[in-house]
Amino acid sequence: MKRKLIAAIGVAGMLFSVAACGGDDGGDGKKAGADGYAGQTLTVWVMDGSSPDQWQKDLAAEFEKKTKAKVKFEVQQWNGIQQKLTTALSEENPPDVFEIGNTQTPAYAKTGGLADLADLKEEIGADWTESLNESSVFEGKQYAAPWYFANRVVLYNKKVWADAGLKDTPKTRDEFYAALKTIGEKTDAEPIYLPGQNWYHFVGLVIGEGGELVKKDGDKYVSNLDDPKVAAAAETYKKFQALSKAPKDKDEATPQQGEVFAKGNVGAFIGMGWEAGIAIEANPAIEKQIGYFTIPGATADKPEGVFLGGSNLAVAAGSQKQELAKEFLKLALSDTFEGQLAKENGVIPNKESLQSNLKGNAPAEAAAPAAAVGGTTPLIPEWAAVENDPNPVKTYLTAVLNGKSPAAAAKQVEGEFNKRLAQQQ
Repeated sequence: MKRKLIAAIGVAGMLFSVAACGGDDGGDGKKAGADGYAGQTLTVWVMDGSSPDQWQKDLAAEFEKKTKAKVKFEVQQWNGIQQKLTTALSEENPPDVFEIGNTQTPAYAKTGGLADLADLKEEIGADWTESLNESSVFEGKQYAAPWYFANRVVLYNKKVWADAGLKDTPKTRDEFYAALKTIGEKTDAEPIYLPGQNWYHFVGLVIGEGGELVKKDGDKYVSNLDDPKVAAAAETYKKFQALSKAPKDKDEATPQQGEVFAKGNVGAFIGMGWEAGIAIEANPAIEKQIGYFTIPGATADKPEGVFLGGSNLAVAAGSQKQELAKEFLKLALSDTFEGQLAKENGVIPNKESLQSNLKGNAPAEAAAPAAAVGGTTPLIPEWAAVENDPNPVKTYLTAVLNGKSPAAAAKQVEGEFNKRLAQQQ
């Protein structure tokens, strides 16, 4: 999934010292000799902005120290990556290890492009956060490893909240709604900027309700928008959106909600931490007024459900260096390097125990508590076509906000939704 990193808004980076790691497994299941994998070079594709230069240098040095092999990082662009990767995986010399969007992983697993990493999961993945690992599993098999993630938080204007007499951030959904109502009553500010088609937030609400956007009907997937749990999420969305002046038929990028927030007359919006950077670029004076908190759930002990965007690391099924690739993953996903990446890029690591590396990074600290209760869009290859414009989930939301019942709105988009799910992959 294409995303920007929280580091874009000025997160300070600190490096960890890299500890030496042991291990002597050789290629093809054989023991490595005294020279390990000397003379071999592992090719690793990472996406633009995902891994800092220093992280790559430290990891490459430790990898060579451990295996006697070298690693060649090749930075890829998100634009066009799916076709490029599909082509590369069909060739004789694919990248050995590559970054892959978490929601893209099932499609590549289905086509046989990914190596089975069950042994790696057993060796180093016992404490991977379950919600973060779900996208690495397809039809019960481990085809990738969770790497880093991000999710939405509430970004709020401290001055607007203070003007409304609000001293604390809310801990429940009802408290959040009450705070926004107070802003509307006691200030001239718009309580919340929530466009009608901020559909990834809606996905989070569905996750929070324990709902699913699709269901199985025989041997195919079909729309599940008529499910009561989805309807409950839509009603929650509608309740909060009623406090906003944002258009009901636009998403958070039309216009950029960070730019709207930058004007200083909006109490809050729901977005990625890096969206603060958009606001600051538009109005540098707003920076000192921006605060962050976890999206509150129905009860104080559990945050709201969130969509988890992120990346996994996978090994090409056609790689001739699969054992060496797994040695690389053992290092890249170790506490040292996973922690370093979290600290430098402000992203959520694959273990809850490593979230301490986010200390001092306000947006990341706000995002982290919801990671364990987050989720994704349906992890099925058929889902990709659903997101193409005009996205039927967006159409559904707008219909609900314009007065249709959730059931009627679901019926309105059902045909198009199912048509997309039936497209050949």
